[in-house]
Amino acid sequence: MQAADGQPMIQISNVSKSYRRDRITIPVLSNISLTVPGGEFLALMGPSGSGKTTLLNLIAGIDKPDSGDVVVNGTSIGSLGESALARWRSTHVGFIFQFYNLLPVLTAYENVELPLLLTSLSKKEKRDHVTAALTLVGLGDRMKHYPKQLSGGQEQRVAIARAIVTDPTVLVADEPTGDLDKISASEVMTLLETLNKEYGKTIVMVTHDPRAAEKAHKVMHLDKGELTS
Repeated sequence: MQAADGQPMIQISNVSKSYRRDRITIPVLSNISLTVPGGEFLALMGPSGSGKTTLLNLIAGIDKPDSGDVVVNGTSIGSLGESALARWRSTHVGFIFQFYNLLPVLTAYENVELPLLLTSLSKKEKRDHVTAALTLVGLGDRMKHYPKQLSGGQEQRVAIARAIVTDPTVLVADEPTGDLDKISASEVMTLLETLNKEYGKTIVMVTHDPRAAEKAHKVMHLDKGELTS
């Protein structure tokens, strides 16, 4: 499955990225190219500091490359201004983080609803979207619970519901099982596998966990800023 215009869902071409720390320039990614078809489930592995999260942030439009081009679903991210980029992210990218990033003062329902607050959906449409997302992740009976009333695995499933509630083009997951016990990690990976296989979601996941990587179609390794199969 390709993107709507026949192009790959994600096309990264000759991308380099460095960060400055005081007067020192620290290269993170070096002339990386990567093609991800629509419907792919890609795992990125590698040692800490190898640039995995940086690459994920470039795909998600959180950061921009120093050189090269990142195209997602036909849109060159580097060509967008900040406000256009924010709108693009809200429509096309769902984020899943290691530590869930749920707001403790909001219920599961309210946390999942957050990405919809800036949309033009009616109250009923928002409610339908949130209910469907929480039901899909198996938490339809936990909508009124606060994060502190949920297990770590349940919190991560709420976070996944929040990531998919806008029906994004791409899901990016940064160590989604990194803070979970073995059973909860397995449940979260089964859910991501379902989102990929049954709902056709393109997923790019950073992980240190070989068991999590086994769920992906393809595993690539980053080391010292270079990408290998």
